[in-house]
Amino acid sequence: MKLSIVIPAYNEEKRIAKTLSDYLSFFDKRYKKNYEIIVVLNGCRDNTLSIVSRIAKKNKSIRYISINEAIGKGGAIIEGFRLAKGNLIGFVDADGATFPNAFNDLIYSIKDFDGVIASRWIKGAKILYRQPFLKRIGSRGFNFLSRAFFNLNFNDTQCGAKLFTLNLVKDIIDELSITRWAFDINLLYSAKRKGYNIIEIPTHWNAVSASHFNLFKAMPEMFLGLIRLRLIYSPFRFIVKAYDRLPRKLQLNYYLR
Repeated sequence: MKLSIVIPAYNEEKRIAKTLSDYLSFFDKRYKKNYEIIVVLNGCRDNTLSIVSRIAKKNKSIRYISINEAIGKGGAIIEGFRLAKGNLIGFVDADGATFPNAFNDLIYSIKDFDGVIASRWIKGAKILYRQPFLKRIGSRGFNFLSRAFFNLNFNDTQCGAKLFTLNLVKDIIDELSITRWAFDINLLYSAKRKGYNIIEIPTHWNAVSASHFNLFKAMPEMFLGLIRLRLIYSPFRFIVKAYDRLPRKLQLNYYLR
């Protein structure tokens, strides 16, 4: 199989049907039976499962798994990676912000590289509707810290459209331990440490309504996630191990995972 597309989904009953319909329509024409879409539902408390199940019954290209616990976007992607059968394995958000043709650009661009990520912040990117000003500020601040902490030479680590070779995914999957805001940094930094070559290309993107995003809650969570990841890849890893052994009531919150 050529391609696996992982879609993490958390309470996406209002958007998942359109996203799947758009991706099925696009990739059926180009890849026929040579691709799969893996929807990983995590902690859904709405009607997402029944919608995905109904669509999967009519489309053999769709596989899905439902996890009762909310394991975060990164945790869902990791589970999807483990199920993927494609030679190229990528992921995209369930909200439809990345158009199918924009994801196909990743496939076209990967060539001899080990991975390719979509970027909203480099020349050539087409943004249909921009994020609110404060969210853009938060995004730029997170990118600055990611560069400072991990020396990642990317302008947009957080865009929800990325594609990698099967070899890269197999090689780093056991190193992926961050499941929330810093997951993409964990993935990209693990790949960098092993010498994989990843490029960044401009994308066509639409800032849809982020029903699960609260900027003022997310910012400290994002920062603490970076701190945790930096400690993991340092001589001070023992601090993280000691923290994880604390009773849950003494830990700051799940977002440090």
